[in-house]
Amino acid sequence: MATAAENLADLNASDAMALGNEIRQLRKSRSLTLAELALRIGRSVGFISQIERGLSSPSIDDLRALAAAFDVPISWFFATEPLNEAERGTVMRADYRRQLGSREGGLVEELLSPDLGGQYEMLRCEFAAGAEMEKPVLRETEESGFIVEGELDLWIDGTHFHLETGDSFRFDHKPYRWANRGETTTVAVWVVSPPVY
Repeated sequence: MATAAENLADLNASDAMALGNEIRQLRKSRSLTLAELALRIGRSVGFISQIERGLSSPSIDDLRALAAAFDVPISWFFATEPLNEAERGTVMRADYRRQLGSREGGLVEELLSPDLGGQYEMLRCEFAAGAEMEKPVLRETEESGFIVEGELDLWIDGTHFHLETGDSFRFDHKPYRWANRGETTTVAVWVVSPPVY
């Protein structure tokens, strides 16, 4: 398997453009300007602009800094394989989903949306048995979900809901937290608008 450095060295013009587009979409999903991102990673606005337009390729150190700035694993930038051009931005194949989180953290999310463009993102979430988000989070988003399998306790604006397979939910700009108090992994499809990843 190629290392991240080898992947960067082998970027062709199409891959550089795709990587640049991913970085632009991540930046916009975080509501960051070019100047704000440049400041966070210690690079110039022109450098970031060239990367986003596919004119330059970032170094591994640059990608590490970008991953930290966006709060994503560095593997995020290497998850997509060359796709049929007709599918790019339209279809996400199961083998190429980007994964966030870790088994140790109790929540693993996979991006089901083909990219971060658009008004929403769709995630496949796996909540480990016994995992819990202890403190409520308030995001400037509208969110909805569907429990594919298992059970999930969800608190929305302080109100507790016990959800089971087949149940769904929606909330808009309200604090929430979750817990999987069951003995098996819970799988949910979660939709967030606007995208946060």
